[in-house]
Amino acid sequence: MTRPSHNLPPTVSDARPLIGITMGDPAGIGPEVVVKALADPEIRHLARFIVYGLNELLCYAADLAEINPFWYRLPHEDAKRVESGVVVADYDEYASFGPTLHHATAEGGHASLRFVDDAIAAARSGHIDAVVTGPIHKISWQMAGQRVPGHTEYFAQACDVKRVIMMFVGGGYRIALASTHVALFELRNRFTIGYVFQPIDLLHEALRDLFGIQHPRIAVAALNPHASEEGRFGDEERRIIEPALLMARQAGIDVEGPFPADTLFWMARGKYDGIVAMYHDQGLIPIKLTAFDSAVNVTLGLPIIRTSVDHGTAFDIVGRNKANPGSMKAAIRLAVQMASVRAQATPAPLIPRP
Repeated sequence: MTRPSHNLPPTVSDARPLIGITMGDPAGIGPEVVVKALADPEIRHLARFIVYGLNELLCYAADLAEINPFWYRLPHEDAKRVESGVVVADYDEYASFGPTLHHATAEGGHASLRFVDDAIAAARSGHIDAVVTGPIHKISWQMAGQRVPGHTEYFAQACDVKRVIMMFVGGGYRIALASTHVALFELRNRFTIGYVFQPIDLLHEALRDLFGIQHPRIAVAALNPHASEEGRFGDEERRIIEPALLMARQAGIDVEGPFPADTLFWMARGKYDGIVAMYHDQGLIPIKLTAFDSAVNVTLGLPIIRTSVDHGTAFDIVGRNKANPGSMKAAIRLAVQMASVRAQATPAPLIPRP
């Protein structure tokens, strides 16, 4: 198995953002998409990188793809500084996790949780500028004793925040979801004015502070067919969505709607900076249709930047060199962009005079 020829990174100073990438579940395609994405010189030119994962599996993925390893390995305890290039923070205590185990396991859950924990800690301390997460498997997390539904909720819990939403970027869209993994019939029990206002508010804040759009314009989808046609097909537009829009406008947000969802995504592209969808599939169908291999999942409402691939562990194609790194590349690009906007907006610290 090919291994990097060096163990230590160069010491040349580099002012580019430092992006942390978690490898995801060791049994999934995470190692492959990370290696393939960072093998692209254009991607590596964007930033410095620290990969939280297993060096053994990254080397295995590189061998399959006939990629010469381009990174430097350090034990994760020592991977505190990355002056340049790519460093793998290696968790070799999980080295028994072989490259042929392609299903959910408690060990895979423990390992992927460990990668995420350390990346979050590094981001919260300011050591890294953003976190890009590889795909985890929810069953592996459950087997490891973790009960949260997924990355979004785990990041919110770890960062001690109550308001978080999912946003998807791709195909010319930025789409925030009012509800995520909620059964459609259960949505009626949660659908309140605050439930709709929250994604509008967080999307506005993100477009301004992380995308550098000074005066964002936001469109909001209706819940019912034809935006209920003045109450013929439900009253949620009049009773819930319109009051939420009024509240947002009173807070200084430029927002319009509710628009019938069957035409909104066609007419909004290029006209609005972001869209709020009412439920999961309403927002994900246009994203998957226009950017199936390059969409990015972003968690809004966190004190740190977190982007993610928009796909799962794909156990069925692991070890076959078939994984597409498009979403990982897009997630890295977006993380770099958001980190750069935040850095430009943050005043430089005052240097006390002698």
